[in-house]
Amino acid sequence: MTSLRPAAPATDPPPELRDLATALLASVEASGAVVARRVRERIPFYAESGAVTEADLVASCVENLRFVIEGLAAGQIGDPAPAAATGTGRALAGVPLPAVLAAYRVGFGAMWEQVAAEARDRGIPAEVVLATTADAMVMHDVFTETMAAAYNATVTERVLREEAERSSLVETVLSGTVVDRRTLWEVADLLGLPVSGTYVVVAALLAAPGRASLAGVEPALARLGCRSAWRLLPQVQVGIVDVGTTSVERVVEALTVDGRARIGVSPVVDDLTGAARALELARLAAATAPAAGGAVRFGEDPVGIAAAAGGDVVARMADDILGPLDGLAEADRYSLVETLEVWVEVGGSASKTAQRLSCHANTVRHRLRRFEERTGRRLDRPRDVAALCLALEALRSRRS
Repeated sequence: MTSLRPAAPATDPPPELRDLATALLASVEASGAVVARRVRERIPFYAESGAVTEADLVASCVENLRFVIEGLAAGQIGDPAPAAATGTGRALAGVPLPAVLAAYRVGFGAMWEQVAAEARDRGIPAEVVLATTADAMVMHDVFTETMAAAYNATVTERVLREEAERSSLVETVLSGTVVDRRTLWEVADLLGLPVSGTYVVVAALLAAPGRASLAGVEPALARLGCRSAWRLLPQVQVGIVDVGTTSVERVVEALTVDGRARIGVSPVVDDLTGAARALELARLAAATAPAAGGAVRFGEDPVGIAAAAGGDVVARMADDILGPLDGLAEADRYSLVETLEVWVEVGGSASKTAQRLSCHANTVRHRLRRFEERTGRRLDRPRDVAALCLALEALRSRRS
């Protein structure tokens, strides 16, 4: 491993320092036990938890002592590989990094007390010991930083592995491939979800490949008391949300805080066996969400859902219905389609449409008559209006 700090001076240490190091190395095992005892006394985690055995702690303290003492004797920094092994081991054991760093700090203090005591016993001048303090601190810092780097790398690897495993389990539930009740219970338990509850499935379309549209959604929902599990697919981020004692409305509010993602929310299901079908409905709802972002619950926009579900058939139908407008100039065609869209949105009111478009109501009526004449569809016939609404939804989906 590359040194994280500059090496200690390359000049040969004085003979009395080499003799001191030799004496300290001869009793390094006993000294390590003393340092370990100090760590147990001073660091609550080590005193109260059995995550690190006595033998493991003593071995770690011995390696730390050996690293510093041998470095002082040689006048240069040695191989900090034992520190990396300690960092990896502590991470796997679940020891908090602040506790490990605190243990190193306490251990260094205990070690230096022993160095100073041995130096006094040997009559080594205080200035010689003081001159080596800076070098010893550099070596200790290298050992500590190597440990911390290995610790963080191990934690990162574990988190990524656990996320991959969790994501795979989410896909298992949402794909509907688990039919055995016992297996489903085991999967749900690993995800931290009950098999039965009040669930919605969420689908959020991705703005860019591989980038979650709902970053940080799991902790945000957890603050509402909602457990959830998520998976990132090539075009959509999907999740299972246990609504629990809160409401679907509050869940939707939490999902739309950012406001930019196009989100679909399924109807409520009371069992994870219904998650696969719920995902299909959530994806249909997401397809009808506004291009600028927002959430649509399945059932809020039946026409939009029908257009999304119809796929190529509805798209072909839309081409047939709106095709007669293709002969118009682009600006003219856009004006007629926009007027009809707004007219539908405001409930068929010419005056409200005029307000939205900043024109006169008679202008609106004229455009609508022209639309009727070009397409052969009448706006006073419900079946024609329904067909036009489907065509407009298909057109809107194509734009987004």
